[in-house]
Amino acid sequence: MPKSRGADAFAATLAAAGIRRVFTLSGNHVMPVFDAAIDANLGLIHVRHEAAAVHMADAWARLTGEVGIALVTGGPGHANAIGALYTAAMAESPVVLFSGHAPHDELGKGAFQEMRQEDIAAPLCKASWTCASADILASDVVKAIALARGGRPGPVHVSLPSDTLEGHARAGGYPGAQADRRISSLDAAPFIAILANATRPLILAGPGACSKRGRERMKRLEEATGIPVACMESPRGVGDPSLGAFAQVLAQADRILLLGKRLDFTLKFGRAPAIAADCTFIQVDPEDDEVARTRRAVGERLAHSVMADPFDAAEAIAKHATPVKSGWLDEVRAAIAFRPVAWDHVASSIPDRLHPVQALRPLQAMLDAHPDSVFISDGGEFGQWAQACLRAPNRVINGVAGAIGPALPFALAARLAKPNAPVVAAMGDGTFGFHASEIDTAVRYVLPFTAVVGNDARWNAEHQIQVREYGAERALGTDLLATRYDEVARGFGGYGEMVTKPSELADASRRAVASGLPAVLNVMIEGLAAPNIKR
Repeated sequence: MPKSRGADAFAATLAAAGIRRVFTLSGNHVMPVFDAAIDANLGLIHVRHEAAAVHMADAWARLTGEVGIALVTGGPGHANAIGALYTAAMAESPVVLFSGHAPHDELGKGAFQEMRQEDIAAPLCKASWTCASADILASDVVKAIALARGGRPGPVHVSLPSDTLEGHARAGGYPGAQADRRISSLDAAPFIAILANATRPLILAGPGACSKRGRERMKRLEEATGIPVACMESPRGVGDPSLGAFAQVLAQADRILLLGKRLDFTLKFGRAPAIAADCTFIQVDPEDDEVARTRRAVGERLAHSVMADPFDAAEAIAKHATPVKSGWLDEVRAAIAFRPVAWDHVASSIPDRLHPVQALRPLQAMLDAHPDSVFISDGGEFGQWAQACLRAPNRVINGVAGAIGPALPFALAARLAKPNAPVVAAMGDGTFGFHASEIDTAVRYVLPFTAVVGNDARWNAEHQIQVREYGAERALGTDLLATRYDEVARGFGGYGEMVTKPSELADASRRAVASGLPAVLNVMIEGLAAPNIKR
């Protein structure tokens, strides 16, 4: 006789929706789900910190196009997971966080780990609610998955009171996830006409277009229109080092199509001199609120807008456009690809330290060795150097949120999503400290990757702010120890090496891969400010 607990309905519904992995950490409230997962053949990846579970679900979603699922216990477990939702939200990543919860019949009585969980999660989610009963748990799962992937993708939270998981649920088939809601009736003609009437048009796509699949679709749009397309997902915005000297050509644009791209701080709110004062905008966005915000920012300079799915719009425009032929496309491409020639000859001014370029460029060979390789970047200044120096078909960064810490969880999810491709994660030493214990998770699940820790023994992004704004003599509270992070990795059962000379890096990276273990290269670097690339 089949089981009929709410937990069984929950697990079976996830399986019916095609969910292959659930990133989780055990706790009292959710133990019925752990039991139900066995019969549902649902894979649980058991981590060391609840925020890491959410970060893994986030990276999984970005790399696979599926909804990422995180499951944590209630109360403090839920609280630990919340911060990671912000990174997922700003990356427009479809994630569902399911949190255990005190039972309904004990609420208001001082229940164990009772907390207003849906209220805490709500500001960081598209939707947040508490499941009302075991009988509707299955439909709540389907609803959450559909909400996470619909419109502008993003995180959703559902709390699962323990009595809904342990209570009786009506037996029966469990629904699969609903299809995406797409708006496919876009009239591309006005957009094509407005863009064609520009001398230096640009198309700017948001974080949702920055996956491998998204970039491929944006490349097709660029080829079909002859208009340069830039995908933007960095908190450095127009100064994103991975976009080279893009800021200089952006300032010359006379018309910009915002294709799912918010007109926010990353674009200096559309203000001069970052964007010319007479530049006009057109916008495709799945949310009316974003169009209204753009209109408040630029007024009549917003020439045309429509609420629609950005990918559908891209396909419609590409289908009907005639390529524009001009030197502008080549100029923008050259600006984005530009890196200073001087980088070919840089060296550290400190003995037994590497310049960030020396610590990173040799890793490109690893990423070039496979058509589905994954590059992960996280951290302050070193993360920016990494994004300027390295490229790969799949890229996962800490994103518009600007929060650091997820690189190691990202790497584990990347290995699961791309089991045969190189996974290279570049991070600062501050970043490494957030989730170092996930190396234990990687060892337990046999998830090898190569992490390169740029060790300058400081919170360098903040140090650079202090030096710039207040003077070096007033730098305070940003120093760290020159910790042997390679030994930390070995302590967890991984592989580790320390690198102090440029000549050591290539061989060290080969040994790291050959180990078949999660590997940490502790690279001692000179702490430099992030690159500001100009031609």
